[in-house]
Amino acid sequence: QVQLVESGGGLVQTGGSLRLSCAASGRTFTNYVMGWFRQTPGKTREFVAAISRSGGTTSYADSMKGRFTISRDNAKNTVYLQMNSLTPEDTAVYYCAADRIYYGRRSSEYGYWGQGTQVTVSS
Repeated sequence: QVQLVESGGGLVQTGGSLRLSCAASGRTFTNYVMGWFRQTPGKTREFVAAISRSGGTTSYADSMKGRFTISRDNAKNTVYLQMNSLTPEDTAVYYCAADRIYYGRRSSEYGYWGQGTQVTVSS
């Protein structure tokens, strides 16, 4: 199994930026597709971004394109989510996810999850 630990969440003002990190341990990091999701109370988990094993392919939810950037450092076993131009609608718990096979937007297909990190954007 792979263990995932997110960090970097916090409180930021509208228009600000945050960079989330997700450190992986336990298995070969390059074997895993990585994704970021977010969730607010009472709503289903929402896809944010995904990145292939090599980092050469990325995908984003439409509302995040141009504002968020997913990247990975395979030497550090870490995936990042750079978030810019944040708005209160981005307030959520952000989760890192991993899977050995699946690359895509369906949260149910990812086999491993972190505990989440809270991002709060004030108006």
